[in-house]
Amino acid sequence: MGGSPDRCGLSTAVRFETRRHLGRADTCGGCWACPRRREPGNSALPGALGSGLRPKTRREGRLAARSSPGNVRRPGPRGSGGRCPCARSAPARPLPHDPGRAGCRAPAVAAVLPAGGSGERMGVPTPKQFCPILERPLISYTLQALERVSWIKDIIVAVTGESMETMKGIIQRYQHKRISLVEAGVTRHRSIFNGLKALAEDQPNCRLSKPEVVIIHDAVRPFVEEDVLLNVVTAAQEHGASGAIRPLVSTVISPSVDSCLDHSLERARYRASEMPQAFLFDVIYEAYQQCSDYDLEFGTECLHLALKYSHIKAKLVEGSPDLWKVTYKRDLYAAESIIKERISQQVCVVMDTKEDEEHVGRCLEEMLKTELNHIKVTSGQDLQQIIVEQCYNFVCMNVMTSDFEETQRLLNMLEESNLSILYPVVVISVHFLDYESVPFGQKMEKVMQIREFAKEAKKGNILLFGLLIYFPQEEQKLQESLRQGATIIAALIKERNSGLVGQLLVA
Repeated sequence: MGGSPDRCGLSTAVRFETRRHLGRADTCGGCWACPRRREPGNSALPGALGSGLRPKTRREGRLAARSSPGNVRRPGPRGSGGRCPCARSAPARPLPHDPGRAGCRAPAVAAVLPAGGSGERMGVPTPKQFCPILERPLISYTLQALERVSWIKDIIVAVTGESMETMKGIIQRYQHKRISLVEAGVTRHRSIFNGLKALAEDQPNCRLSKPEVVIIHDAVRPFVEEDVLLNVVTAAQEHGASGAIRPLVSTVISPSVDSCLDHSLERARYRASEMPQAFLFDVIYEAYQQCSDYDLEFGTECLHLALKYSHIKAKLVEGSPDLWKVTYKRDLYAAESIIKERISQQVCVVMDTKEDEEHVGRCLEEMLKTELNHIKVTSGQDLQQIIVEQCYNFVCMNVMTSDFEETQRLLNMLEESNLSILYPVVVISVHFLDYESVPFGQKMEKVMQIREFAKEAKKGNILLFGLLIYFPQEEQKLQESLRQGATIIAALIKERNSGLVGQLLVA
């Protein structure tokens, strides 16, 4: 279902009668589900970036104990009498499967990800969910996107037996939490059914508690946003089932047996069915229990199963453009481009001089702010805090010395923070070659040590580059060199080309 942004793909088309059947879940900001309760930027990236979450440092990793959020009732906003205004649009009587439900109570939510596909359409030997993007498996980005949502208590991943050890290694390396693995079936529906069984309390050796609502998502849709997850969950609470949809990109036609046009569908009346989808657990589990072998073998639409076997008409929720599915090799390049762009929106400048001192490094910083007017450029006065806030790009200006003392200090802090576990961190070590005060050969010998530093940093997913700027020069030439230096810095941050790691570029 679904596809990359520039094609219709093989999306399931659902008939779209009137705008009244669609909508976002409007919430007030005072209950568990309200988007306004969450910090801004939660959906800025696939994974934890922008969500206020970060990988634990080594010390924190040893000391931290696992904790899971409980179902906490929060009082409504002032003036609501302690009752959330979201409850005003709730049904007058309690929903089936949830007797006595309070309007603002946080439901127990779990997610199921079928990840047993072989990726035949990708045309590569590796299943697409394990294909690397910036040297990290695609499925890891999707897991991180779900993990950042604190109210999803369990994530079930269905993988084939031969991929089980690979998946365990991904979970360990990228510090994924709340993940349980089950063996995938031979088809998508059988994999989902196996995931649901792991959550059903009627199964032997069941270690997980049954959720009220279950999300079904694709392992190869890494850009799902928390708002979309929230909308389908709240709609499923009220209607029993819900799913994200998008407008059809291309017109759907029906060919005749002799490959001629038989008829076409009126595109405005149909939508492409996407993921995620959400269901009251009992609704979808009972539907799968009643499924025919034909449905399990050839079906692709979970919403249809809920309608066919549980007689539940799903609420259709408008999804975001980022819900597309990685299907073909070109989609990997598109996904990589999106991730690179999103982790390049902030640059931290670190200098080995006092903030109020005037020198050529300050001129380069101002040039960066001018050249990168769409990127946030900050000074690294409080490096630890900037790292915690998950900045993935650093420009380290060595003004007072030709050594790598400032760069080495930064590298040590980044290594200790484990920031680079999720995304590659770019560090550009800038050196100003003052050939009037220091012999050229002596300074170049020190600067060329960057190759050894870069080799060690690369082991920790830190990409270290060198930039050399001649100084002093006449004003016009200096401004030209600084402008060229800013352009080089911007390109290194945007492209994250590991082939240039350890290279010393000259502006």
